[in-house]
Amino acid sequence: MTKKRKVDVLVISDVHLGTYGCRAKELLNYLSTVEPKVLILNGDIIDIWQFSKRYFPQSHMKVIKKITGMLSRGTTVHYITGNHDEMLRKFKGFSLGNFHILNKLVLDVNGQKAWIFHGDVFDITMKHSKWLARLGGVGYDMLIIINTLVNGISERMGRGRISFSKKIKNSVKRAIKHISDFEETAAEIAMENEFDYVLCGHIHQPQMRTVEKEGRSVQYLNSGDWVENMTALEYHDGQWSLYSYMEDAVARSREKEASQDDDLQHVELRSKELFHHLIDELTNDPLNTLTT
Repeated sequence: MTKKRKVDVLVISDVHLGTYGCRAKELLNYLSTVEPKVLILNGDIIDIWQFSKRYFPQSHMKVIKKITGMLSRGTTVHYITGNHDEMLRKFKGFSLGNFHILNKLVLDVNGQKAWIFHGDVFDITMKHSKWLARLGGVGYDMLIIINTLVNGISERMGRGRISFSKKIKNSVKRAIKHISDFEETAAEIAMENEFDYVLCGHIHQPQMRTVEKEGRSVQYLNSGDWVENMTALEYHDGQWSLYSYMEDAVARSREKEASQDDDLQHVELRSKELFHHLIDELTNDPLNTLTT
C-alpha cells in the first residue's frame, strides 16, 4: 500500500460531477494518494445545472464518499459554492462538524492571508461593477446576489442561466482576453484589500504567478479543473505548488481497466435531492463510511 503524502491545504475546483466530461476516476486516484489537513472544494464540484440528464456514475458517487471518508479522519472541508452548484448558496454558513459551506473564504497560511472564491461573479461584473468587488467581503456577497438575480430573471424570460464563459470559448482570442481580464481583476482587487494570495477556479485555467502593480504584489493561483487539465493546488511546508495528475506517476499507477458496466451504472438524483443526499453521507456513522 502506497503511503499517502501529507498536505497542509489542498484546493480542487471545477470537478463537474454529474457530467460526461468529469474525470472522476483520475480524481479518485489522486485523492487516494494524499492526506490533507484542510480540503477546499472551490466551486463547481457537483454540476447541479446538468442533473436533468440523470447521469451520475458510481465513480462520481465514490468521489463524494472519498471526501466524507476524509472528514471522518479529521480533514476540515470547506465547500465554496460556484455557479454550477449555486443551489448550495442558500445554505451559506451551514456547518456540520468540520464540514462548512461558504461563498468565500479568507484563510491564514503561516501569517499570510489567502482570499479564496470560485470567481463566477466576475463574469457579469468585470467591466461595469469592479468598484463593488473592491468593497471586499461585503461586496463579494453582493456580487453573488446580483449573479443569482440575473440568472433568475434570465430563466423567467426563457433564456436559461447565463454562462459567459461558455460564450467566450467560441472565440480563441476572446477566451484569451477573458482569462487575462479575469486574472488581472482578481489580482487587482486582492491587492487593494491587502491579501497575499488570491485563489480562484471557474475559468479552467491552472495558473501560479505573481502580479505586480504600483509597488504592490499578490500571488494569483488557479486550481484549474478535473475535466481537461486534472490539476489542483497544494500548500505544504510554507509553499504553494500546482499539482498535475499527468505528471504524477504514483497516482497514475493506480489506474486499472474499468468494466463497461461501471459507467453505465448511475444514481438518479434530482437537484433538490442532492443536498439532502450529501448531508446523509456526512451524517453517517464514520465506521460505515466507505473505506478510502
